[in-house]
Amino acid sequence: MKQLLQTRRVFVIILALGLFTMAARNATDPDMWWHLRTGQLIAQNHRIFHADPYSFTKLDQPWINHEWLSDVLMFACYRLAGFGGLIVSFGIIIAVAYLVMFWRCPGRPYIAGIITLWGAFASAPSWGVRPQMLSFLLASTFLLILERSYQNAKLLWWLPPLTLIWVNLHAGYALGITLLILFLVGDMLDSSFGFADWPEPAKRTRILLEASALSVAAVPLNPYGFRMYAYPLETLRSAAMHNYISEWASPNFHEHRYLPMLAMLLATMLLPVLSPQRLRSRELLMLLLVTFAALLSVRHIPIYVLVAVPILSRLAYACLQKGRWTGRLNRGSQLSSTMATVYATLLAGLLIVSVARVHFVLANQSKIEAQKFPEGAASFFSAHHPPGQMLNHYNWGGYFIWKLYPEYRVYIDGRADLYGDAFMDQFASTYYLHSSSWDDPIKKWGIYTVVLPPDAPMVSALRSMSDWKQVYGDDQTVILTRSP
Repeated sequence: MKQLLQTRRVFVIILALGLFTMAARNATDPDMWWHLRTGQLIAQNHRIFHADPYSFTKLDQPWINHEWLSDVLMFACYRLAGFGGLIVSFGIIIAVAYLVMFWRCPGRPYIAGIITLWGAFASAPSWGVRPQMLSFLLASTFLLILERSYQNAKLLWWLPPLTLIWVNLHAGYALGITLLILFLVGDMLDSSFGFADWPEPAKRTRILLEASALSVAAVPLNPYGFRMYAYPLETLRSAAMHNYISEWASPNFHEHRYLPMLAMLLATMLLPVLSPQRLRSRELLMLLLVTFAALLSVRHIPIYVLVAVPILSRLAYACLQKGRWTGRLNRGSQLSSTMATVYATLLAGLLIVSVARVHFVLANQSKIEAQKFPEGAASFFSAHHPPGQMLNHYNWGGYFIWKLYPEYRVYIDGRADLYGDAFMDQFASTYYLHSSSWDDPIKKWGIYTVVLPPDAPMVSALRSMSDWKQVYGDDQTVILTRSP
C-alpha cells in the first residue's frame, strides 16, 4: 500500500478524479438530440444518411453527416445505460484527453498539474456530451504521438489509422492534418537553423512525410468520399455560423468564464520573455495559429489549451529552475506511514465526492432538460397534434427531432452546414423582424404552427394578427397556430 501511495502517483490520481468530476455534467448540448436519433436510425436501418430526413425545408437535399460514427457510438451508449452512460462516458473522454495533455508537459508533475487544471477551467465552457469531445481526445493523442516521436520515430505510423478513425467520427480530422503540416514546417526550420536536437532528424522527417501522406490519403475512406476534403473548409468559411451560433463567436472577456482563457493568453505572451528557454519553431507556429483561432471562436479554445499548456509548463519550470525553486519542490520525497494514511483518506474522500457529483448530475438530468428544452411543448405536440408545418427555434430543432420525428419534421435545427448561410440569414430576418417581408417564409413553406420563446419578436408580431392564436404557453415556450 505504501508503494502504491507514492506522492506523484497520488497526485496524478487526484488530478484524474478532479478532471472527471469537473467534466461530469448534465447533457444539455442542443445537437445531442439529433445525434442520438441519427445513431438510432443508422443502427436500426444499417444505412448511413446521404440526404436530409429531418426537415421539410431541406428534405432529401444532400447532407454530409461527418459525425455518423460518433452518432452510432452515442446512441449505443444511451441504449446501454441511458443519460448516465453518456454523462459518465464523455466525462471520462474529457478527463483522458486532459491527462494525455498532462503527460506531454515537461518539468515537475505538480507544476504541470496546476497548469493543466488552469487549462481545464479555461476550456470548460466548451465541454459536453458532443462529438467534438472525441475530436478533442484524438487531437490530444496526435500531439502526444508527434512529440514522443522525437525519441521513437516509429510512433508516427499510428497517425494514419488514427486519421481513418477520426475522419469518420468528426470533421475535426483536419486539425490532425494541420498539426502534421506544422510539425513538418517547424522541424524543417529548426534543421535549417541548426536547432534540430533530436536523433536522426533526416530519418524522422522522412517517416513524418510518409505518415502525413498516408494520413491525407486516408481521408476519403469514409461514406462521403473525397467530399470530406473540402467540408471542414466550407464550415470554417460560413459567415452565418459565426454570426448566429454563440460558440462560433469570439470569446467575450467581460464574462467571468473566459477570464482563465484571457490569463492564459497573457501568460503565453509574458513567459517566453522571462523564461531562459526559447520556443521551438513548431511551438511558435502552433501557438500563433491556435491563438488566432481561439480569439476568433470560442469553439477553438480547447485546441488552444492543448497547445498552450505544455508550452507554459516547460517555460514555467525553466523559470523556477533559474530561480532555484525546483530543489525545494523535490524535498520530502520519503513517504511515512502517516502520510500514506493521509493520502489514502484523501483519495477515498475525493472518490466519494466524485461519485456524489455524478449521482447529483444524474438526479437532475430531467429537471435540467425541462429547463433547457421545450419539454412541455413537445408533450403538447404529441397529445394535440397542431396542424401543418411548424416553424421552430434554431436551438430546439434537434430536441424536436428526438421527440417528434417522424410525425413532425422541423423547420431548422443545429445542422447549420446543411441549411447554408442564405437560409440562416433569412431565418434570423424572420425571427427578429428585420425586414418588411419577414413573414415570406410563413407563406412560402405553408407554416401553420410556430413554436418559439415568449420573448421572440416574431411571437409579438403574430399575436397582433387576427388569424393567429396561442394554443400553448409556459415560461419558455409559446405555440401559435392558424387555421389551414
